Amino acid sequence: MVDKAKADDSGKAARAPSMPMARDPAVAVAEEYEAARRKGTREALELFIARHGDDPLAERARADLQRLSR
Repeated sequence: MVDKAKADDSGKAARAPSMPMARDPAVAVAEEYEAARRKGTREALELFIARHGDDPLAERARADLQRLSR
């Protein structure tokens, strides 16, 4: 027996779920910076800088790192 495509009551084929909107990359980076800052460890800040070295927040992370060194 041949399987039919899934259909709703109207006889139309079921739609695939739509994709959610992509996140704003700047927001995601800012959230990652805040998480590293809250953690407050050299490792967390260095990881942020390694991942986002060209982002303006990397300068803030570098300054935070300098303050940890004191």
